Amino acid sequence: MKQIRIILSMAIAVFGFTAINAQSTKTKNKTAVADTVVYQCPMKCEGDKTYDKAGKCPKCNMDLKAVPKPVAAIYQCPMKCEGDKTYDKAVKCPKCNMNLTKVKTKKEVQNHKGQNHN
Repeated sequence: MKQIRIILSMAIAVFGFTAINAQSTKTKNKTAVADTVVYQCPMKCEGDKTYDKAGKCPKCNMDLKAVPKPVAAIYQCPMKCEGDKTYDKAVKCPKCNMNLTKVKTKKEVQNHKGQNHN
C-alpha cells in the first residue's frame, strides 16, 4: 500500500511539472509571434499606420489584420571599402564619401510583385 502511494505521488508530480512546462512554452511562442507581427487596418484608412495589439480600426471599426513587422532598411557603401559594414541611415561613407545604397534583403529579392510569369 505504501508503494502505491509513492508511485501515485510521483505520477502526480510528473504530470504537474509537464503541465507547467507546457504553459511556459505557449507563453514563449506567443511572445515570439508578437515580436514579428503588427496589426493594420485591411482598408488602410490611416495609410501604413500599424498597432502593437489586435483590435478595431478607429476610423472604419473593422478588425485589424496581422501583418509582418516591416524590416528596417540597411545601407552599405557601394564600393565596399569598409567590407560588409552596414548602417541604418542613408549617409555618406566615412572612407570614400560616396552615398550609401540600400541593401536588398532576402524578402525584397524574392518579391515578384508586378512581374508576369506566364
